[in-house]
Amino acid sequence: METVLIVDDEANYTLILSAILEDEGFETLTANSGPDALEILSESDVDLVLTDMKMPVMDGIDLLERVKKEDADLPVIMMTAHGTVEKAVEAMRKGAYNYILKPFDNQQLVLYVNKAVSMYRIVKENRLLRDTVENRYNFGNIIGKSKAMQDVFHIVRKVAPAAATVLIEGASGTGKELVANALHFNSPRKNKPFIAVNCSALASSLLESELFGHEKGAFTGASTMKKGRFEIADGGTLFLDEIGELSPGVQVKLLRVLQEWIIERVGGVKPISVNIRLVVATNKSLREEVAKGNFREDLFFRLNVVPITLPPLRERLEDIRPLVRHFVAKYSNERYSDAPVTGIDRDVEQLLYEYDWPGNVRELENVIERAVVMSPEETIQVSDLPKDFIESAHNTLHLDGIPVEAKLYETLALVEKNMIVRALKKANYIQAHAANLLGIGKSGLNQKIKKYGLLNKKKAG
Repeated sequence: METVLIVDDEANYTLILSAILEDEGFETLTANSGPDALEILSESDVDLVLTDMKMPVMDGIDLLERVKKEDADLPVIMMTAHGTVEKAVEAMRKGAYNYILKPFDNQQLVLYVNKAVSMYRIVKENRLLRDTVENRYNFGNIIGKSKAMQDVFHIVRKVAPAAATVLIEGASGTGKELVANALHFNSPRKNKPFIAVNCSALASSLLESELFGHEKGAFTGASTMKKGRFEIADGGTLFLDEIGELSPGVQVKLLRVLQEWIIERVGGVKPISVNIRLVVATNKSLREEVAKGNFREDLFFRLNVVPITLPPLRERLEDIRPLVRHFVAKYSNERYSDAPVTGIDRDVEQLLYEYDWPGNVRELENVIERAVVMSPEETIQVSDLPKDFIESAHNTLHLDGIPVEAKLYETLALVEKNMIVRALKKANYIQAHAANLLGIGKSGLNQKIKKYGLLNKKKAG
């Protein structure tokens, strides 16, 4: 049952309208002022606002603007007398769904209401569908609809309930710790500790104590007994990030733990049993590290029970759009402004697709966070992005995206054409300036413009 909020400072009108609409199967709420209506809207799910134009304190136009600020899709029908038709037209320009003249025809009112709530019903269904689709692409806080990420989600779902050791490989910033979290929080161990250790952040002597703990007096400064991360994680998951940085000595100790699931604290002799799920990650190829002699082969095989490889962002560009939506929503809530950022300009989106993303998802998040903070508008513009990022995006040449079978002359022609278009835009289509940017003569540029049919590009744009 759809709900209509009726707003009118004349109590008789709200009673009459309620009776008419309830006879048609609608649920109604009533308010005698704009502020009262806003309070109801903040607490109730409403499918339509039917409001009078002339009211004290807050008129219909003001109420319309406040409603649209909260939900741009929520339909508002204005009720107006003949003398305020001009105001009603203004309301239509500001987003009102329709207006109806007082005194109104009951059938016409019901027709307008039915059309408005039917439209909003479709909007809500589309929102639900979008949320459902986006939730399919989410696994915890991991976002991705690309084939590569769907493969990752598939592995995570299958292996999460097991106790098998998982090796996550991928470049920095691809989300290895997020995958480790997903493995833990979708497992029977989710109510037990999730302990993360960055193996590259500590010297090997300190790392050994951090992982296995130490007894009092085990070394200078060890004034008390300390439990290691293996003990603290007992019953849960231990995540060792940058596992490729382990020293040979710590590698030996870790191998022994994986064979027996027993540890000894530094300076101790008492064996301590541990029950953990081990997840490790590295931004290196452990196979290559084994080949170089930097990593023990037997330890590699112990760790490589279930391998997961996270692709770099440049290989899953279709994930940029949902990632951007996620980060915009995340940081828009944190900025101190009455106008939240709701999206990005098309030119910004194009730059995001052109950039090579050496820092992967982490770098994308940083770019969007900065842009949300810097943007004075509701839509992020190119001017809100860092200058070095813009320049790098423009200068990125995606050689990996060129098909192997592509002909050299075709590829060079495409690059040349794109560079000319870019230079013309930057020079505001003044050919002499564009030629200067390209480092060629004006006549040479003119010939190339004719060759690629770019003469009317400015008008067409």
